[in-house]
Amino acid sequence: MPAAIYVFDAYGTLFDVHSAIGRYRDRIGPDADRMSDLWRVKQLEYSWTLTLSGQYQDFWALTGHALDFALARFPSVDKALRPQLLDAYFQLGAFPDAKDTLRRLRDAGHRTGILSNGSPAMLEGAVEAARLGELLDAVLSVDSLKMFKPRPEVYDLVTNFFKCRHAEVVFVSSNRWDVMGAAHVGFRPVWINRAGNPDEYGKAERVIASLAALPDLAI
Repeated sequence: MPAAIYVFDAYGTLFDVHSAIGRYRDRIGPDADRMSDLWRVKQLEYSWTLTLSGQYQDFWALTGHALDFALARFPSVDKALRPQLLDAYFQLGAFPDAKDTLRRLRDAGHRTGILSNGSPAMLEGAVEAARLGELLDAVLSVDSLKMFKPRPEVYDLVTNFFKCRHAEVVFVSSNRWDVMGAAHVGFRPVWINRAGNPDEYGKAERVIASLAALPDLAI
């Protein structure tokens, strides 16, 4: 029987983390893609290092710190773009197949939710901008625990909210490390590998290239 609950990572999975830089590509210039990649890498690095050291700052603060690092690394980019870039990140664009995928899952009787490193305000901004709210039963933030994925305790936010077993949850993420964390706690993870990246952390059991393929995936 199909699992009743589909839970999604937010950034990189439902929302395109590179769309913020994309809005200002012409003003940023030839370093746009490299700057966007670095912004994302440092954002995640800060979340992991703080969690490992027993410290916490919310994901919005880390997003700003990571952007500052990226701007310093690419001095040709106009620093005056900082507030516009942060505003664009607060209202990231959803991937084109996100809304239809959620709707198809809901129409099939599944419950749906988000589990994200994002702060509550960030998630509210992104969900509202993409108009996904009516298609989600829960939007869960790690902020309530003051630690980031892939700590096992974070994934328990899902089972605590839905009052379910781990095996009832299909967890969907574009981040391979997040898929690893979800598998470790007993979720049924699906890796959205849009870029065709090589596998790591062992072999992922369920891999698809887009969200659109998810409702038809045998899980």
